[in-house]
Amino acid sequence: MLKSFGGPESFELCDVPKPVPRAGQVLVRVHATSINPLDYQVRRGDYPDLVQLPAITGHDVSGVIEEVGPGVTTFAPGDEVWYTPQIFDGPGSYAEYHVAAESIIGKKPPALSHLEAASLTLVGGTAWEALVVRAALRVGESILVHGGAGGVGHVAIQLAKAMGARVFTTVREANFEFARSLGADVVIDYKKEDYVDAILRETGGHGVDVVFDTIGGNTLSRSADALAQLGRVVSIVDIAQPQNLVQAWGKNASYHFVFTRQNRGKLDELSALVARGQLRPHVGAVYSLADIALAHARLESPNNGIQGKIAIAVEPSLIS
Repeated sequence: MLKSFGGPESFELCDVPKPVPRAGQVLVRVHATSINPLDYQVRRGDYPDLVQLPAITGHDVSGVIEEVGPGVTTFAPGDEVWYTPQIFDGPGSYAEYHVAAESIIGKKPPALSHLEAASLTLVGGTAWEALVVRAALRVGESILVHGGAGGVGHVAIQLAKAMGARVFTTVREANFEFARSLGADVVIDYKKEDYVDAILRETGGHGVDVVFDTIGGNTLSRSADALAQLGRVVSIVDIAQPQNLVQAWGKNASYHFVFTRQNRGKLDELSALVARGQLRPHVGAVYSLADIALAHARLESPNNGIQGKIAIAVEPSLIS
């Protein structure tokens, strides 16, 4: 439980009453969850007006239904499910049990373990919202995914390939092979080469149709330079300072900012991709729930060496 905003040490392991599902809700025994940048942003106090302390935080669930409330017809006790809890609306997933509305949960893909499933719900839903709903990426188009080795980025590469796009991505040289294994066509070491120069060279000066920004800051402000005419930029990062969009104006570009919404439809679409072998989350590290502070500290540290996601085993048997 988070009793005060601050560093990773702000978490405390506590006993709380088991929640009870109301009408239209289910009680889930959480087997696994995972860590996202949103989690440490909440913990350090970036959204103090939206998080009432003390709070159980966390934004991914993979588990098994233990009880259903009145009126629930889609699920039954024993069903394996996955979902993202409603963000900023009630307790999160860093707990042994969680109550959720029937409408936002889906059947866990059988091909995924609980650790893998919990590593896909939020980042998968975010990538789907960004590329399918907002950017409307089409077959034959090109996309630049910033941060292709990260949680959202490594899913976005796979999703873009499944949609028939040519995929460019920026990663460190150490992550080249990982990015290529996900389906990236062109891998750019952003530490050694200006990504705009690389994109213009690889596209013959045309630019890419879509830029998916998971970094923000200067990366967002320069993304228009890599765009083709009528290109689209989709960002999942807060705008911390004013942006000069004169280059975007000259290219008739559109900008979209995504804060993912919870619904079963996206989960079902992701499940279909998993079943076809076109999508699989990569679990780069596993921690126990008791070590949640260590997991936060690692993800928040620069150059943490994590490819994909950090998963949290709530069920002790999942720790190998």
